Amino acid sequence: MKAGVASWMLGGLLAAVSLASMDAYAQDAKPDSKPGAKPEPGPFDFRWDVRIPLRDGVKLSATQYLPRGLKRAGPCVFSLTPYTAQRNHERGKYFASHGYAYYAVDVRGRGNSEGEFTPLLQEARDGHDVVEWLARQPSCNGKVAMSGGSYLGYAQWATVKELPPHLATIVPIASVGPGVDFPILNNIPYTYNMQWLTFVSGHTSQDRIFGDFGFWASQYRRWYEAHAPYTQLDQYIGNPSPTFQTWNAHPYQDAYWDSHRPTPEQYAKLELPILSVTGHYDDDQPGAMSYYKGHMRYGNERAKAMHYLVIGPWDHTGTSSPQAEVGGLKFGEASLVDINALHVAWYDWTMKQGSRPEFLKDKVAFYVVGEEAWRYAPSLQAVTASTQTWYLDSQGRANDVFESGQLRATQSGGGVDRYVYDPLDTSPLEYEDRPDVLTPTYAYLTDQRGLVMSSGKQLIYHTPALDRDTDIAGFFKLSAYIALDQPDTDFSAKIYEIKADGGSVFLAQELMRARYRKSLRQPELVTPGQVERYDFERFNFTARRLAKGSRLRLVIAPLNSLSMQKNYNSGGVVAEESGKDARKVTVSLYHDAQHPSALYVPIAAKSSVRK
Repeated sequence: MKAGVASWMLGGLLAAVSLASMDAYAQDAKPDSKPGAKPEPGPFDFRWDVRIPLRDGVKLSATQYLPRGLKRAGPCVFSLTPYTAQRNHERGKYFASHGYAYYAVDVRGRGNSEGEFTPLLQEARDGHDVVEWLARQPSCNGKVAMSGGSYLGYAQWATVKELPPHLATIVPIASVGPGVDFPILNNIPYTYNMQWLTFVSGHTSQDRIFGDFGFWASQYRRWYEAHAPYTQLDQYIGNPSPTFQTWNAHPYQDAYWDSHRPTPEQYAKLELPILSVTGHYDDDQPGAMSYYKGHMRYGNERAKAMHYLVIGPWDHTGTSSPQAEVGGLKFGEASLVDINALHVAWYDWTMKQGSRPEFLKDKVAFYVVGEEAWRYAPSLQAVTASTQTWYLDSQGRANDVFESGQLRATQSGGGVDRYVYDPLDTSPLEYEDRPDVLTPTYAYLTDQRGLVMSSGKQLIYHTPALDRDTDIAGFFKLSAYIALDQPDTDFSAKIYEIKADGGSVFLAQELMRARYRKSLRQPELVTPGQVERYDFERFNFTARRLAKGSRLRLVIAPLNSLSMQKNYNSGGVVAEESGKDARKVTVSLYHDAQHPSALYVPIAAKSSVRK
C-alpha cells in the first residue's frame, strides 16, 4: 500500500509509506502506448463497465479484456482494486494478449461500482462473489485466478478467507497485512494513513492530491509542530474520516484486526497453489511475510508444497515492475525479473497443465545484493545457515557516529549507555523537510545525513572491519537490556553496512513501542528504573554480500518523525496525547555479564540449486 513516497518519511524511518503505489502496484500506472505506436501483438476484445452482481444486490463494475477469436472457454484472471479499473489497463492488455480473459474490477463504492467503500473489510465476501460469477461466464472454464499487488494483494488473501470453490490460484504481490504493516506497524500508526484515505475518498481517483508530496509534508508539519493529538490528524488534513477514527479505536492487535486475515482454520483448508512476491525494501514486506508464515504454520502439507515465495531487491513498486536502481542502490541485470511473464508462466502451470516456471527452481527464491544473483532454498528458514553474535560494548559513550560503541565477538565486561529523548524536540524537521528529501528519486538507502544530524540523541555501535566477504540472508535479531525512567516510549533499531570508503547502505529496521515489548496483543507499561530485556525480532528480511573491509552499524534511537504517530512517553492513550503530556525519557542500555545485549546476524545458506 505504500511505495515510492516512502523516501521523504525517512527522518529515521526507512520506507515507511506510500500506499498508493500501494498500488501504484501500478505497474499498471505506467504510461500507456503513445499515439501512433506500433500495434501490440495478440489482439484482444475490450468491454467497459461489465456489471457483476453481488449477493446483497450491489453491482460492481469491471473492465473486460478477452483474447480475440476466443473459441472455447479457458481460465480467467481478475484484480479487485480501489484505485479505479483503468489503472490496470496495461495489465489487461498483457494478459488478454497472452491468452487469458482478464477483468479489472472496481471495489464496492469506488470507480464505477455501486455501494459504499469501507476500506479493507469489504473485500472478502465481495471477492468470493466475483470469483463465482466469473466462473459461470461463457469465456471461463470454471478456473478463476487473481492478480495484483499491495491492496490488490490483500484483496486476494481476503478472498481466500471465504474459500470460493472456483478460485484456482492467487499471485499476491507486496500484500498489505491489515494490523501488521498498515495502518499500524508493530502497533504504531503512520501519518500516511490520512494521505491514503484521501486518495480513496469518493468514487474517483484523487491521484493529483495524493501525489503532491510537498503538500502532504506541509500538512503533517502543521500537526507535528503543534504537538496535537494523533486523533486530530484528519481535522488538520481537512478530511474528517470515520475510518481513521475506527482504526484509532484499535491501537493494538485484537479481534478487529484478526478479522481481516485468514484464521488458522482457514489456512488449514486452503488447497490452491500460491505465488507470493515481496522485496527487501517493500513497505508491505511484513504483511506479505505474515501471510506466508501463517500458511506455512497452519496449512496442510499438500497446499504448503504449492506455495512459492520470491524476495527480490525491490521497493514496493519494484515488486511489480523491477527497477535496476532503488533509493541510491544499483542492482545487477538478474534482478530485472519480468513479473508479467512470471504471472503467465505460473497460470499456465497451475491452470493449463504447463510446466513449472523456469525461474522457480525451489520453494523460496531470494536475491543476494552484491553477489547480484538469485539463490534458492526449500523453506524460508533454510535461507539462513547460521547466526553470528555481536555483543554491544562501549568505553562509556556511544552517542556519535565518530565516537561510537562497539559490536564485539566476545561478551562485554560491563557498562551502560544512555540517551535522552524529548518528544517536544522538532529538530528532525531540519532533515525531513529538505527539498531533496521530498522527491521520489531521493537516495534514502544511502544517505547518512539524518543520522549525523541526530548526533548525541541516539546510540551507535560498529563491528570491526570484516576480514572477508560475508553473505547475510534472513532476519536480524537484537536483544537489548534497557531501563526507562518513564512508563513508555518508542524506539527504532536500524542496521547498516558501512563500506571501507565510509559509504552507508541501509539493511534493516524494526520499530518498537515499549508497552508492547512483551506482546503486540497486550500492552504493559514499563516500571521506571527496571532493567528488562527487549527482543527486537521483527526486522525486515534482507540478503546482501557484505564486502571485505565493511563494518556493520547498529543504531538505537527514539522514534521522532513526521511519518509516525508521536508517543509523548506519559503512558496514556497515545493517540489522544499531545504536547501538554510530554515527558522527557532517559533510555539506559546495559551491556555486562548479567545483561548480554547482542545483535544476531543471519549468515546466508548456499543455494539449494547448483549453478
